[in-house]
Amino acid sequence: MVYRVYVEKKPPFAAEARAMAEELRTLYGISGIERVRVVNRYDAEDIRPELFEAAKRGVFAEPQLDDVAGSLDTAGAALVFAVEYLPGQFDQRADSAAQCIQILSAGERPIVATAKVYAVYGRLTDADAAQIKKYVINPVESREASMALPETLKAVYEIPTAVDTLTGFTSLSDAALSQLVERYGLAMDGDDLACCRAYFRQERRDPTITELRVLDTYWSDHCRHTTFLTEIDAVTFEDPFIQQTYEDYLSVRARLGRTKPVSLMDLGTIAAKYLKAQGKLDKLDVSDEINACTVRMTVTVDGEKQDWLLLFKNETHNHPTEIEPFGGAATCIGGAIRDPLSGRAYVYAAMRVTGAADPTVPVRDTLPGKLPQRKLVTTAAAGYSSYGNQIGLATGQVDEIYHPGYAAKRMEIGAVIGAAPAANVRRECPAPGDIVLLLGGRTGRDGCGGATGSSKSHTADSLATCGAEVQKGNAPEERKLQRLFRNPAAARMIKRCNDFGAGGVSVAVGELADGLEIDLNAVPKKYEGLDGTELAISESQERMAVVVAPEDVARFSALSDAENLECTPIAVVTANKRLTMKWNGATIVDLSRAFLDSNGAAKHATAHVSRSERYERPVPSDFESACLELAADLNVCSKRGLSERFDSTIGAGTVLMPFGGKYQRTPAQAMVHKISLERGDTDDCSFMAWGYNPYVAEKSPYIGAYLAVVESVSKLIAAGADRTDVYLTFQEYFEKLAHEPNRWGKPLAALLGAFKAQVGLGMAAIGGKDSMSGSFESLHVPPTLVSFAVTHGTCGEVVSGEFKAADHAVVLLLPDTDENGLPTTASLLPLYDTVTALARNGRAQAIYTPGFGGVAEAVLKMAMGNEIGFSFDPAVSMAEIFGLRYGAFVVELDGEAAELLKDPRIVLLGRTTEKKAVACGDGSVSLERLLSAYEGRLESVYPCNIRHEAQRIPALACPAGRYPSPAVRSVKPRVLIPVFPGTNCEYDTARAAAAAGAQPEIFVVRNRSAEAVARSVDAFAKRLSDAEMLFIPGGFSGGDEPDGSGKFIAAFFRNAAVREQVELLLGRRKGLVCGVCNGFQALIKLGLVPFGRILDMDAAYPTLTYNTIARHQSRIVRTRVVSNRSPWLAETRPGEIYHVPVSHGEGRFLADEQTLEALIAGGQIATQYADAEGRASFDVRDNPNNSVYAIEGITSPDGLVLGKMGHSERIGSGLYQNVPGMYDMGLFRSAVRYFR
Repeated sequence: MVYRVYVEKKPPFAAEARAMAEELRTLYGISGIERVRVVNRYDAEDIRPELFEAAKRGVFAEPQLDDVAGSLDTAGAALVFAVEYLPGQFDQRADSAAQCIQILSAGERPIVATAKVYAVYGRLTDADAAQIKKYVINPVESREASMALPETLKAVYEIPTAVDTLTGFTSLSDAALSQLVERYGLAMDGDDLACCRAYFRQERRDPTITELRVLDTYWSDHCRHTTFLTEIDAVTFEDPFIQQTYEDYLSVRARLGRTKPVSLMDLGTIAAKYLKAQGKLDKLDVSDEINACTVRMTVTVDGEKQDWLLLFKNETHNHPTEIEPFGGAATCIGGAIRDPLSGRAYVYAAMRVTGAADPTVPVRDTLPGKLPQRKLVTTAAAGYSSYGNQIGLATGQVDEIYHPGYAAKRMEIGAVIGAAPAANVRRECPAPGDIVLLLGGRTGRDGCGGATGSSKSHTADSLATCGAEVQKGNAPEERKLQRLFRNPAAARMIKRCNDFGAGGVSVAVGELADGLEIDLNAVPKKYEGLDGTELAISESQERMAVVVAPEDVARFSALSDAENLECTPIAVVTANKRLTMKWNGATIVDLSRAFLDSNGAAKHATAHVSRSERYERPVPSDFESACLELAADLNVCSKRGLSERFDSTIGAGTVLMPFGGKYQRTPAQAMVHKISLERGDTDDCSFMAWGYNPYVAEKSPYIGAYLAVVESVSKLIAAGADRTDVYLTFQEYFEKLAHEPNRWGKPLAALLGAFKAQVGLGMAAIGGKDSMSGSFESLHVPPTLVSFAVTHGTCGEVVSGEFKAADHAVVLLLPDTDENGLPTTASLLPLYDTVTALARNGRAQAIYTPGFGGVAEAVLKMAMGNEIGFSFDPAVSMAEIFGLRYGAFVVELDGEAAELLKDPRIVLLGRTTEKKAVACGDGSVSLERLLSAYEGRLESVYPCNIRHEAQRIPALACPAGRYPSPAVRSVKPRVLIPVFPGTNCEYDTARAAAAAGAQPEIFVVRNRSAEAVARSVDAFAKRLSDAEMLFIPGGFSGGDEPDGSGKFIAAFFRNAAVREQVELLLGRRKGLVCGVCNGFQALIKLGLVPFGRILDMDAAYPTLTYNTIARHQSRIVRTRVVSNRSPWLAETRPGEIYHVPVSHGEGRFLADEQTLEALIAGGQIATQYADAEGRASFDVRDNPNNSVYAIEGITSPDGLVLGKMGHSERIGSGLYQNVPGMYDMGLFRSAVRYFR
């Protein structure tokens, strides 16, 4: 029987419905809308009636926030319709609901299906109704659902038994082969199929459709870089200086003895080969594995020097994000993570750089066949941040580049960085008999054809036809892979590893060894009905293929099971150099390795490099208006409302926050993080920065690429790094080149510019990613080469960019330029050394390298962070202020500049001032006006400043009297840290606990079967009976679904055995319980705060709900201690101010007046959000979620249980250097002292 329930937010909390109504009225012009209702519909099967009733209260809904009904009354609505995911698409809400119910029952997992019902009230025309449905339904991922209750949720699949053979293929004519391309929607062309015809003639048989699909995937531009490997037969130039660089490239080829044809790939990689031949790049780590850029480094861990590997990678999902923004962007970062992860690195930080057209233009101006830019950019941001936040990745920089050309196809780049002890990485050639294990997620139809789809041009039909090509991410599953690969015992068994990205099984497994026999029937499936071809090429996410010795299979599988991961043997390495796949007893793929690796027919092209033009910013005549205009420029204005959606502090390793200064407004120019350790501490850190200007590149791809390299490296130097060990990786993104020489000239010119910069600087691109399909009919992306620069150093070397104090001299350091206005590498290298020396000797207080908006942009942003003004020196011209100055540096000194000014490369730029304004001569503009323009430009798209009620919050103070005493003392108290699907703060918590003298134990809750759930419950209850403390860390339990955080955790703790041990811990043993962020959400859903015991929820109880700003908030906030009556807060005193990182979407504390009075009277309000003066505040910049009474943390009546939103466990040396404050509240030290 199918049970159904409707869940709707109560009117005060119906933010999604209100936002939808407002957007439809204002952006889409549907003025007749009066109101909108959004209702979540849940259907469940294979569930007992009483369990379904329990799930209504604790899983599907929250009584404090939701109205629940068995039927839906929509009387008076002008339009009612429901929307559901397409069959085969991953529905995290349904999946998490089913998991929660299974945890609740400790039985089998039910079937759950979800839909959203929309009821629109008002006066609507048929055209209005159609527009509303178009707004809601993206045909790539969803469809309109029936309103009727289904008889069953069990899908009936037609079970395929065989795949077709393309009978007669070997006798087809060339014309017929070309028709085959169209018929099957292949990425291959007729020449490639002619190669296939010749091969299968030799094999004396016709191919199966699976073989054709596998070859199409293998040879796609995405997998084999077909465009980049095209042989360039001839090149012509209009600019002698670019031609000279080409001749330099040919000379380097000759010196290296290169015999391979000239190609974009050769041009893109030859600088690294050349520099390596010169004895440079000696730390480059080279292997046969296809993972990420890898360099060797030394990391000092607790005083011991260790050999480590630093891995980094950039990835794009332009095509998937264009047609399905949420899933495309989510799997962009998921895919980027998997590359270094497959190299056994723990990936700890990410950078997101995207390209879009103006998102503020009216929706009516959207091109036919396109999603509106506003919807594209916001939904993509939601997808990427959702995935990155869930997996536990610190996103250190987020920026978006705006150019009209990105209306052709969006640019979505994720760049990540990770590290691993060298001892954990074993790289061996697989031997015959070795076993290939598939880890992680199961296989479905999502992502079928993704590799080939991303190699095609975008057309007006793509939204309707490309749905299966978009992969669906499952971040909690990939988090499990992260945990497994961090385990040295597991990592050291892996001979070779490949991630499941483009091409699925065919490529991920097919690349592991020359000879393989794959059993497709062994591949775990999400559902039945998949045929052999789908199993071979599906790009379902969160899967990894590893090669282990036969004797290691059982042990490796056991370690996987301990991490709640599925592990299945699916292939055997053979001595025969062929890729074979068997399905249903038949061999459906049997291809020689040599043919697979041939990449199809050789491609040929000619290139013509058109004359370069120089992009110059106009020199303004009025300083004030020019500053305001610059501040509001899309490529200069604040992206804080975008960036704060991304968790920037997870991992407790963030050295530079994305925005610095007391007011957190100065954007950091580089992403700096400590090397992530599971245990211990280090001062070593990684740096990453990017560079690119589409307007420069549009005029000259050569100059654009050269300056992109210079900009990325200069940003590293500005952050305090030195130039001695810098590596690059490029992202190339160009229009579809076809057979047009002028188009081929653009990437060739860009790579020549990058080559010139690499050789001159002695820094090489050791990796990269190309995407050569940036076209939409006649519209094309600008010539794009984004340079990412990476190095490593120590926390003590880091410098931030915000002005530090008034009355400081500020100087401008300038490189020499050539006849084309380019900074010469010969002058840049000593300039970099000068800047580094100023940073290391303490003279440089702040450093910024000018970007899109020149010196003016640098000064504006440096001034914002601490609201320190600036006055330009009279000798500085408007051209020098507003012109491009790539490779230059603005440096705030700790005193006067007289000695430095003897250097002709250094000029006095001006002085910092107490007056909060930027001035030049008679012109002056206040920082307040600049800030309004700066943050106001994208406020309607990415809000960061919302109105708040001007309420006065009473100053509360409740000092401790006496603390309770534990029943048992312990010198080294044990703290149990549960890990649920979606938990991501367990490592931070365990490190903080160990540093304070506690004994942490991380416990992974397993739930892949009813038996696993039962065993986890029993084992956890036993561990809890031996523990003194329980700490529920942050994360996104079950992806914060179904529609509300912490439900998964709460369901687990309501199990009778676990509940009993919690009661004994608190009641009999007087132990301690703490929950941070997601853990706090679980505690409040259980009743442990504020009541001190587990209760069934009631509508009158306090709760935590969605932030008023209606998005995730990640930043540093100040909290004021109200009460230290909890043993957790014994080191603090009422009135003290602590800085704390927050990162949550549901942190708004709500309670009625009676409850608030009781909390105040009982001293149960532990902490409040505070402003810069230490006063409790409603301002969204201080109180990120609009909590009532600015409440950040509360306790149980006896203080034994503490719940708080701020991540007080994210502490350590060298962190948050650009947002100074007191961060360590001593939570664990206080707790340990309580038991001693």
